[in-house]
Amino acid sequence: MARDEERATRALEAPIVGSLPDAPGILVAMQLSPGLATHLRGLADELLVHDFPGATLTRGERELLATAVSAANDCFYCMDSHGAFAEELLSRATFESADRLIDSLKTGGASGLDAKLTALVHIARTVQRRSRDLTPGDIQRATSAGASDGDVQLAILIAAAFSMYNRMVDGLRAKTPPSEEAFRDRARQIADHGYSSPQVKAVPR
Repeated sequence: MARDEERATRALEAPIVGSLPDAPGILVAMQLSPGLATHLRGLADELLVHDFPGATLTRGERELLATAVSAANDCFYCMDSHGAFAEELLSRATFESADRLIDSLKTGGASGLDAKLTALVHIARTVQRRSRDLTPGDIQRATSAGASDGDVQLAILIAAAFSMYNRMVDGLRAKTPPSEEAFRDRARQIADHGYSSPQVKAVPR
């Protein structure tokens, strides 16, 4: 099934778990308890927004890793939302062809990435698939391409965290918007304020 068709099919699914809030994606889990909302948003900020010791990755590049992992886990809500966030951030940095790059990541490719990001995406996808498959050679290829130890650490942490987020969304069968365009307003807010700010209010339906 083509991705657009599968996205449309997912958008028609009803949650299979009872008593869920009327919200899409990870926002369902966040609305189950205030503590979950605080910690899930806080984790996203730590991995995708705030400075990380020794890391050189930009916010847009971190969002690309989150997109790649979410796509590998076949989580449409997360791949579409973080793909939109990545595109917004990369566009602000005058990165050309961000849309084609993100489309490639969503289909398991890495077209358009430099050697460093290609190696880091490989690390993230390996951790997503089976973390014990990660080898010293994988790390060496990334560091030889210019990745710092902090970049490698971030790639592993993002892969682990987003596998968790993806499983929360799809385990609950949370609502998935039928179009990637649903995330455009939220992308601008995330780019401006990060994940925990009360100014981030848009909820895609």
